[in-house]
Amino acid sequence: MFYQKKIMLIGLIAMGLFSVGCKKENADVVIPVQSNSMVTVSLAGTTDFAIIAGSAVTNTGSTNITGDLGLSPGTSVGGFPPGILTGTQHINDVKANQAKLDLTTAYNDAAGRTSTDIVSLSGNIGGLTLTPGLYKSTSSLQISSGNLTFDALGNSNAVFIIQIASTLTTTSGRKVILSGGASSSNIFWQVGSSATIGTNSEFKGIILAMQSITLGTGATLDGRAFARTGAVTMEGNTIVKY
Repeated sequence: MFYQKKIMLIGLIAMGLFSVGCKKENADVVIPVQSNSMVTVSLAGTTDFAIIAGSAVTNTGSTNITGDLGLSPGTSVGGFPPGILTGTQHINDVKANQAKLDLTTAYNDAAGRTSTDIVSLSGNIGGLTLTPGLYKSTSSLQISSGNLTFDALGNSNAVFIIQIASTLTTTSGRKVILSGGASSSNIFWQVGSSATIGTNSEFKGIILAMQSITLGTGATLDGRAFARTGAVTMEGNTIVKY
């Protein structure tokens, strides 16, 4: 009888640990499907760019970028080579300056969006599945205890806009996963301060950051890294413009 009780106790403890683990990964959180769809954020003169920065662009390691690189008003671009740019570098030229103006317009557009069924997010959003629409955080967001999924529900044109008042951070090895026809080119991360993509993370979408963007060692980005006032810092990354 003693051993039966002991086995039952061990089982209950294991179930409790499993339950805690699920909560950490937001498995019990249901995100409502929004009835109001979002139109895309116009990128205008930024469409050829994979990287835009305000103060500097810095790279170490074998970063590979597909798309143009722009810097305005800064002048410092370092690390190419060893980094490889399959595109054109624009430093304070007409195209870079116009792209910077259009980035500001795109940022303000994304930040100003409203909806009657906007969904509030907070803290760690790892483990969640987001459907098309508008999302808002009044502080910082992290993808830190699971992967984040965007589900377009079969609509390849579906738009996702995530408004973040402060920082965006992913921890090492986290992934942004696309399903239901979702596209990286239709996911807009409006970041009120800076974004940090963790080591070996697989990130997707267009980052519109007010300040800086840092990609940790080995992180990949299917989308764009646009920093209005600060630097874009890379280390052995793969970035493909979408």
